[in-house]
Amino acid sequence: MRITVFGATGRTGQPVVEQALERGHEVVAFVRDPMGLPSTLREDGRISVVQGNAYSGEGVERAIAGDGDSVDAVVSVLGQTADGPDDLLTEAGRHVLAAMDQYGVERFVTLVGAGVREEGESVSLGGKVIGALLKLLARSVLEDARDHVEMVRASDTRWTVVRGPRLTEDAHTGEFRHGTDLTLGMRDTAARANVAEFVLDCLEDDTYVREMPKVADR
Repeated sequence: MRITVFGATGRTGQPVVEQALERGHEVVAFVRDPMGLPSTLREDGRISVVQGNAYSGEGVERAIAGDGDSVDAVVSVLGQTADGPDDLLTEAGRHVLAAMDQYGVERFVTLVGAGVREEGESVSLGGKVIGALLKLLARSVLEDARDHVEMVRASDTRWTVVRGPRLTEDAHTGEFRHGTDLTLGMRDTAARANVAEFVLDCLEDDTYVREMPKVADR
C-alpha cells in the first residue's frame, strides 16, 4: 500500500511513517521541512518526500497524485501549534479532500482529540470536565477539529476519524483499547506510537469505515 502521511515530521506522524515501513508499505511523507525527518527516513528508498504547505494547499495534489500513480490511502496526523493558524485542520483538510476527490483516492484516516463528540454520545464525568476545560482554554483548537470532522463526514471518502485523549511520548507497547463506544476519563492517555499502530490497523484491516473510534492505552 502507498500511503500519504500529512504531518509526517510530527510527534505522531513519525511513528506512523516508521511503522508503515516496518509493515511493508511505501510512504509519501508530506513535510514543510524535509530536515524534520531523521536522515534514516529521508534516505530510505521506500519514502518519497514532498515538501509543501498543507494550510495553503501547496504541494498537496502532488503528494496524493504521485508521479501519475495515485496513492492508495491518506493519513492526516496534523496538529495545532502555538504559532500556527487557528483553522489548520479545517483548511488543510479542505485541500486534502479536494485532491483525493480529483485523483480518485477514497481511503482517509484522520486524527483529532477525543473532545470532538458524536451527537448523543455517552460521556463520563471526567470527559465532561475535560470538555469544559477545552472550551475554556483551547476553544479555537476544539472548534477547528469539529469543523474538520464535519467536513470529513460530509465527504465521499471512506473516512475514519480516530479520536485520542492526551497523547504521550511513552514507549510503543501495542497494548491499547479502541471502540466507538469507548468511555474515556481524565486519567486516560495514549502513547503516540500506539495511536500510530491503531491508525495503520484501520487502514490495513479496513475497519471503522465512516466511524469515529476512540483509542487509549490499556
